[in-house]
Amino acid sequence: MPKRGYHHGNLRQALVDAALALIEEKGPTGFTLSEAAKRAGVTPAAVYRHFDGREDLIAEAARQGYEIFADLMAYAYDEGRPSALAAFEATGRAYLAFARKHPGPYIAMFESGISVNHSPELAALSARARGIPERAAAELSQHIPPEKRPPPSMVSAHVWAFSHGVVELFARNSPGTQSPFPPEALLETGIGIYLRGLGLIPPDD
Repeated sequence: MPKRGYHHGNLRQALVDAALALIEEKGPTGFTLSEAAKRAGVTPAAVYRHFDGREDLIAEAARQGYEIFADLMAYAYDEGRPSALAAFEATGRAYLAFARKHPGPYIAMFESGISVNHSPELAALSARARGIPERAAAELSQHIPPEKRPPPSMVSAHVWAFSHGVVELFARNSPGTQSPFPPEALLETGIGIYLRGLGLIPPDD
């Protein structure tokens, strides 16, 4: 059967799309370059015209994922509207939504072992995504004296880790795990308890 042809510039994306599908099906280490090439309809040798190897291909999949992710986080944050707390919680929900809607990119970004420093562009997109919840955390702490404010990067890192844990345990149908509560509810209540503990939001009445 003849190989499908691609116009100039389309093969690179076809290979990324093939890799994303394989990552979702088999995990980031469960497929070969030959499988990605076959799914894209080209010979394995054609892959090397665009990528140095499988790691480079997965890194591009992660880069495209971070681009979507950063845009989604920025949209959820919406410059702190309607309130700093609502914006902060929205970024957590955006994390869950991204993991559900884009499992291939999510795995490439967070489970493939690819460093965000693989390329300057990947590093910049990752930093942009991380910077959004940090900005939200900084706004939440404005009422606290500067010398007593928790570092926004620490608050963001804790909530990011919490969000990742909820995704991994309860939002991606992990075998043998099932939460009695929706993942969104787990995340929202957990964030609320954490932020109240730091004094960033007032306690419940």
